[in-house]
Amino acid sequence: MTVEKQPLVSVNGVLGAMVSPLDRGFAYGDGVFETVRVHNGSMPLWPLHEQRLLAGADRLKIPVDLSKVRRFRDQLLAEAGRHETPQGVLKLILSAGEGGRGYSRPQSVRPTLCLMFYPGSAPLGEAESPGLTVTLCGQWLAHSSALAGIKHLNRLEQVLARQELGARTDREGLLLDPEGMVVEATSSNLFCISDGRLITPDLTRAGVAGVARRLIIDRLAPAMGMDATVMPLSVSVLKDAQEVFLCNSVRGIWPVTTLELNETVSLPRGPITQKLQTAFNRQMECEFD
Repeated sequence: MTVEKQPLVSVNGVLGAMVSPLDRGFAYGDGVFETVRVHNGSMPLWPLHEQRLLAGADRLKIPVDLSKVRRFRDQLLAEAGRHETPQGVLKLILSAGEGGRGYSRPQSVRPTLCLMFYPGSAPLGEAESPGLTVTLCGQWLAHSSALAGIKHLNRLEQVLARQELGARTDREGLLLDPEGMVVEATSSNLFCISDGRLITPDLTRAGVAGVARRLIIDRLAPAMGMDATVMPLSVSVLKDAQEVFLCNSVRGIWPVTTLELNETVSLPRGPITQKLQTAFNRQMECEFD
């Protein structure tokens, strides 16, 4: 998604404020973040984002006051909606707050909550959307059971991987772990259909457990009578898959039509991907319960 307009910013509830250069999120990546699609003024997947925010904050031992999060969120969206219904992306960053030089946190952690609203529209994947090309990146994702799954602020591996792709917006980069197993794309989770099974990589040692991924596993796939299998995924299984798609909570579900691995593999826009696209897009029209 390309957003040209400048975002509205709120820091600890103060509109237009700036984050201190002493903030540990800036200095060490000591924090977590969420990127939430705002559709017609609502955030259908907010409950899932909130749950992941809490899980990540708990993993990093950062206290979080949900009442403040919601109040500052509503304040920023009210400002964004003064002239038109908010449509765009809300980015929420929760850090461990200000600190001195060195890795040790202050005895009393006072978190920083930064919210940014990026106005604009992001197309959801649909059956007629152009398929993506996924290219194998040279950059890989290190194993870290302490950080795997959460959306922490240190995303340098993804930054380096994305640089390999240049400015191309019609392709994504595929990231492997040190053992050569498939983990995810640079900003998306991956699913494939192999021998009639819906498979997504295990993320207990690397990667980000995305909100769209969870929605597919917990709700959309079961509603279609399918079980999503979470397992280690090899490149060879991916290469022989009947369908492959990527997903994230902003863009939804997008079919992969070309895999550039050790050889180029062409893929169809399969029926399972299309059904999940339709189900995801419908979810964006209603509140998640």
